[in-house]
Amino acid sequence: MHRRKYQKFEIVSVIITVLGKFLFYDILDQRLLFILILFAFWGTYIYTRIKQNPTITKEWGFRRDNFTEVLKKVLPFGISAIIACLIIGSVQHTLNVHWHIIPILILYPLFGTLQQFLLMSLVAGNMQELKNLKSTTIIIVTSALFGALHYPYTWLMIGTFILSIFYTYIHLRQRNLFVLGIFHGWLGAIFYYTVVNKDPFLEVFSPLLN
Repeated sequence: MHRRKYQKFEIVSVIITVLGKFLFYDILDQRLLFILILFAFWGTYIYTRIKQNPTITKEWGFRRDNFTEVLKKVLPFGISAIIACLIIGSVQHTLNVHWHIIPILILYPLFGTLQQFLLMSLVAGNMQELKNLKSTTIIIVTSALFGALHYPYTWLMIGTFILSIFYTYIHLRQRNLFVLGIFHGWLGAIFYYTVVNKDPFLEVFSPLLN
């Protein structure tokens, strides 16, 4: 399969994934099932592509050689975001730090890395190969898509849009999904328990607890 065919498959698959999110999250209320399907499908695709072309890991951003360099750039933003979450949560009285945040802090970076792969590697990365597109356009489109994925929650849409602007900017210059995935997961978890007063642990694992 040629690169162009891979791009078409990836774009169509990402669109189906987005539609699946709204179906399983907002209509069927089957978050855990959707996440399991997501990891099974995209995990198989990633494994297959790497077996065919091992060098694609660097192109996608599954790399460790620039981990520290990218971390130094993302860390100040992450610390500032955490402080902002605590301030906003304190002002609007939505601080709800529960022990549930511990497993979310452990598990969410895995989901965050997969989300960053879909958005940064497949959306922004494929758009970057279109030579007539400016980086600003890629950043705006990718960030708008990420924000729209969190409709209808206003705070989540705003937060993920801002987060994606910074992450896409970093990714287009120094690709490292591990750094972005970890911070995506940790910041997302803190954002849920401070700003939007939601408990993703219960939302995802409640079918297993009942």
